[in-house]
Amino acid sequence: MKHAQSGKYRPYPKIDLPNREWPDNTIDQAPIWCSVDLRDGNQALVTPMNLDQKLELFDLLLKLGFKTIEVGFPSASKVEFDFLRTLVERNLIPDDVTIQVLVQAREHLIDKTFEALQGVKKAIVHLYNSTSVAQRKIVFKKEQDEIIALALEGVDMVKARAVHHAGEIMLEYSPESFTGTELEFAARICNAVTARWGISAERPVVINLPATVEMATPNIYADQVEWMGRHLDNREHVLISTHTHNDRGTSVAATELALLAGADRVEGTLLSNGERTGNVDIITLALNMYTQGVDPQLDFSDVNTVVDVVERCTDIETHVRHPYVGELVYTAFSGSHQDAINKGLAYQRAKHESFWEVPYLPIDPADVGRTYESIIRINSQSGKGGVAYILEEKFGYQLPKKMHPEIGRIVQSVTDKEGRELTPEEILKIFETTYFEPPVHIEFIDMATRSETAKDGVVDCRLTYRYHGKEIVAEGQGNGPIDACRKALYADYPHHFVLRSYAEHSCGEKSSANAVAYIEIETEDYGSFFGVGRDTDITIAGVKALFSALNRAHSS
Repeated sequence: MKHAQSGKYRPYPKIDLPNREWPDNTIDQAPIWCSVDLRDGNQALVTPMNLDQKLELFDLLLKLGFKTIEVGFPSASKVEFDFLRTLVERNLIPDDVTIQVLVQAREHLIDKTFEALQGVKKAIVHLYNSTSVAQRKIVFKKEQDEIIALALEGVDMVKARAVHHAGEIMLEYSPESFTGTELEFAARICNAVTARWGISAERPVVINLPATVEMATPNIYADQVEWMGRHLDNREHVLISTHTHNDRGTSVAATELALLAGADRVEGTLLSNGERTGNVDIITLALNMYTQGVDPQLDFSDVNTVVDVVERCTDIETHVRHPYVGELVYTAFSGSHQDAINKGLAYQRAKHESFWEVPYLPIDPADVGRTYESIIRINSQSGKGGVAYILEEKFGYQLPKKMHPEIGRIVQSVTDKEGRELTPEEILKIFETTYFEPPVHIEFIDMATRSETAKDGVVDCRLTYRYHGKEIVAEGQGNGPIDACRKALYADYPHHFVLRSYAEHSCGEKSSANAVAYIEIETEDYGSFFGVGRDTDITIAGVKALFSALNRAHSS
């Protein structure tokens, strides 16, 4: 596609809506949620779900907290019919859950639907017919009045059968392809339907306004919903429902703006399954609300299980970047992102209020059952902070800040060579090989301090080491064990160096050592280097760190 073909596409017309109110509104409570995974989602699968898969997904929807579930199109096939009958006969529908079924305005289909509904205590019969200009002109070749007559015929048939149904029957009507329908006609047919049904406080009606095909920007859909809200008769007894598809990739935004515009109810699926580019993703909508302090009334505290069940039932893999649930959405490869996340998590742990303030993470991964261990991943784009974070969070090494650039460069040289992401275990191996197993230039053997001679903070030490194949025993005196060791080395070791920094910590459960020390030295010929030592004795760990630094400096 190089150039738009002249006249082939036209911009969607603006909605005449003076003094629109939705731009100034906010979402402050959850809508009524209706899952259509088992109907709209199922009909879009290459291989539709079998009975066991449907039962597993239905159970998941109940656990998540859905109170309205569209279970299928029972008149469309034996599998659809049998599923609803299984739910009834096994008594699997909780008393506070409403079952929804879809049906066209045809008598034999409505008869079959009510046969499937026998024994259901609360049900919504979802009646629909296409109302768009294109459908009327191309598919049905009918005028507006004929389309209205078709809808009313369906209402009459549902109404007649509802009288004899033992449970509650609520009507839902969808002017299918609403976004391609003139608003005046959409209001006219919806008002005719609600009037024929006998709408009242005791007989509310769901008017579903589906973006069967997403045809315009989300603000247009919001205008359409607000316009309909102003023109529907008995608005106080109407539940305006949205049902957005994702043809333009903006179904979430369209639904959110529609809620601002007065919609009461949302139909959608988990993970956006559905025809063409899919239905709106209810997980994304709900967690968007959650991050704004609004209780979505759905439980997504274990998104890993949700993804596992949905993938198993639909045989569709979830994209690694899918909002909130994708494998990589709580992962940072960029060095600057890693550093900011690392600092943000430390700040979050240290402060005394719960308000979430971590750069690059709009939600606490723990709130959806994810863990911090997978937040930072290391590849050639990663930086110093990410490597340090992995070493601390997974293995207990609390590297001093000044050491981060050095270990960052070392690991990046490997990722540049490998051209791939490194696992935490590979990072640990690089760290331990670099600092605990450097090429031997000088070898530490033993050191003993004579504490009984310590006076005025001065420590004597006896150091044993091997240099150029010769074992050397030297003594030194300093203002601490490390300084005394340094002075002992000066007796026979020819390379001058200066101690620049020292840090130590006790190890956690993830390390085999009891103590770890970090030393930075600066040499005349090679610049500065860090060394790391570990031992059950913190003093020996410090001396080992000094020898680690010397070996690294003279093998560079």
